[in-house]
Amino acid sequence: MSDEQLNGSGGAGLPEQRGGAGEEIRVQRGMFGADNGGDTSGYGGLVRSVRLPGETARPYGGWFDEVADELEGALEEQGLVPGNAIDRTVVDRDEITFHIEREYLVRVARTLRDDPALRFELCTGVSGVNYPGDKGRELHAVYHLRSITHNRLIRLEVSMPDADPHVPSLVAVYPTNDWHEREAYDFFGIVFDGHPALTRIMMPDDWQGFPQRKDYPLGGIAVEYKGAQIPAPDQRRSYS
Repeated sequence: MSDEQLNGSGGAGLPEQRGGAGEEIRVQRGMFGADNGGDTSGYGGLVRSVRLPGETARPYGGWFDEVADELEGALEEQGLVPGNAIDRTVVDRDEITFHIEREYLVRVARTLRDDPALRFELCTGVSGVNYPGDKGRELHAVYHLRSITHNRLIRLEVSMPDADPHVPSLVAVYPTNDWHEREAYDFFGIVFDGHPALTRIMMPDDWQGFPQRKDYPLGGIAVEYKGAQIPAPDQRRSYS
């Protein structure tokens, strides 16, 4: 059995490589980063730096270089400059992520799907992420692509500003993304342009706001328990 078969898609056995120092997007205080006295975890004194990993220098290790080389070569054949489409490549915790400029997302995804040396036939979904401290890139859409042919797993990530939360839909390339894009829209407010029916999937149609954004209030209402008023979660005192 080859090393690649043993390693599988998770990258096990690859050299330990991590992204560069990256950039600090915020300093988190307490377990959950609450800044209004609502940390009831008992870890209010915890302080840590939250950083996004930076670009990784070549060689990436293992089959990561093969995928990167083939993708860049295929984009060049289409008349694209790889550096314009791929903002940066990050290898962190034995996983590879291609950060893609959103206007090139569909072409990159189609290339990854159709190129015989790549053949990432399956997108297992898209996840929304919100980093309020990542100024100009507060919202991220993260796609997990699997090659059944080559037994490999990679990630695409696209960032966008909160003021312009638009990214092209990939439903035409990966139809299984239909409901996943609706969920990311429902909870994060990411607008997937070209989606066939971009409506809420969990929350009521007239719901205000996007519940999984970091700036969304914990919500709830005060309740009465044994004659006492229990405040909503974001109004409770800290126990630190």
